Amino acid sequence: AFVELGKRNDVRVIVLAGEGKSFSAGGDVNWMRKMVGYMFEENVADADAMAKMLRVIRECPKPVIARVHGAAYGGGVGLTAACDMAVAVESAVFCLSEVKLGIVPAVISPFVMEKIGPGQMRRYGLTAERFSAVEAKRIGLVHEVFASVEEMDRWIEQMCETLKTNGPKAFAEAKRILSEVAGVPWDQVQDRTTRTIAEIRASPEGQEGLKAFLDKRPPNWISKK
Repeated sequence: AFVELGKRNDVRVIVLAGEGKSFSAGGDVNWMRKMVGYMFEENVADADAMAKMLRVIRECPKPVIARVHGAAYGGGVGLTAACDMAVAVESAVFCLSEVKLGIVPAVISPFVMEKIGPGQMRRYGLTAERFSAVEAKRIGLVHEVFASVEEMDRWIEQMCETLKTNGPKAFAEAKRILSEVAGVPWDQVQDRTTRTIAEIRASPEGQEGLKAFLDKRPPNWISKK
């Protein structure tokens, strides 16, 4: 779904939400019963598929917002972390629950650690304790917390409208450069960052955006409706 949506010019923002009472309560029970009998190679293939899914979300050229309600356990925390932005209702509950099952949060760890840092990952990854949406915001897993689903949805709608005023191609390049420079010594990223801004400024979208700003008019990617 994210590969397809990422290629579509008529898609500007993607909101990842869960049906039913939870955002994502972790592994499906029927899948877990089947997984118990997997051989090593089958486990590798299964885990690799999940890792690729999370990377496709994280690297999607469109902005992605996680809309979290109910439970976000295990892989649900990974899904939350893979998105660019995440918002949650106050009643949402989070948990890195893997060690309670005798397994580990391995595949999701790079995505979650990127958001909450190694210190918080060590705590919640080892204790498997449940934590609130307020705590999730404090440690950086989510950006905003709302008292009700209605308030959360209004914020998402407003954010989508805000994002739609920004350059669509600029999103993809911004996400790419932010990933590439994270944790890399400054001397190694200088050439990449200077070339990136030069290329973007000279691109059709960059030229249109700059000219629109100088002409005090909306750029052509903003709907005139």
